[in-house]
Amino acid sequence: MGAGKTTAIRAISEIAPITTEAANSDHTECNKEETTVAMDYGEITLATGEKLRLYGTPGQARFQFMWPILATGALGVVILIDNSRPDPLADLELYLDAFRALADGGAAVVGVGRMDRCPQPSLEAYAERLAALDIVVPIVPADVRRRDEVLTMLEILLQQLEATWAYDEAIGDGLSGHGLMGAHP
Repeated sequence: MGAGKTTAIRAISEIAPITTEAANSDHTECNKEETTVAMDYGEITLATGEKLRLYGTPGQARFQFMWPILATGALGVVILIDNSRPDPLADLELYLDAFRALADGGAAVVGVGRMDRCPQPSLEAYAERLAALDIVVPIVPADVRRRDEVLTMLEILLQQLEATWAYDEAIGDGLSGHGLMGAHP
């Protein structure tokens, strides 16, 4: 909660984002006035002309019943972590547990925010935690108020998807074992 999912969508959406902000009734979890209670929605047009739909989940554990609903049909996930929270590595594990299928499918990126104010844990600590969970995904520092940084996370995600699709196409064409790396899905 408070990692900037709503802010990130606002930073890049080409439409006025649809948000479900409500008064925050749990100031022990995060001291902010409003919080997402269902989802945020925005859109961005890719270079191909296709629309990418952006969904932001509520970050509070009490709303985690929404997470699988919003993940259904998703191509990938950007997990935003607030490095100023008491235990951001535990937050990471909570979100990875919920979105593990997307991470295991190679369509995930972790963006760590507020590293300028709270440099610990380091990106290396996040990488170590991911390795302990047997998950390999990119980890980047992210200021979600900056459009360019949010777009960078999406570009990383899209590159992962393109690589996966190219691999799957090569496997489907009988090209496996011809210089392609990776295990069969």
